[in-house]
Amino acid sequence: QVQLVESGGGLVQAGGSLRLSCAASGRTFTAFDMGWFRQAPLKEREFVAAIRWNGGNTYYADSVKGRFTISRDNAKNTVYLQMNSLKPEDTAVYYCGADWAIRSGPYYPGDARIYDYWGQGTQVTVSS
Repeated sequence: QVQLVESGGGLVQAGGSLRLSCAASGRTFTAFDMGWFRQAPLKEREFVAAIRWNGGNTYYADSVKGRFTISRDNAKNTVYLQMNSLKPEDTAVYYCGADWAIRSGPYYPGDARIYDYWGQGTQVTVSS
């Protein structure tokens, strides 16, 4: 079992920045690839960014490329999402997910179904 706790959300003006954190406990952190997703009211959960277990590869949704950066500190069991140049359309609840890095098939970081564990989410609101 893995417990994930997100933090760092809040209210920010358009053009501002926030850094989200997701702290993991319960299992070896490096056993997991990690992802960030978000869900706005009345919308489906959508992929934001993902990072491999060793930080060697990162993946981004087109809507956040060049503005958001995912990183991880395996010594602190934490994954981060640095969000710059925020827009009102970035408003959502942000969730981090953990996916076992050892898998028998291909890796689809943008598919929420592959993630085995989720945090409770943190609200990000961007005002115009």
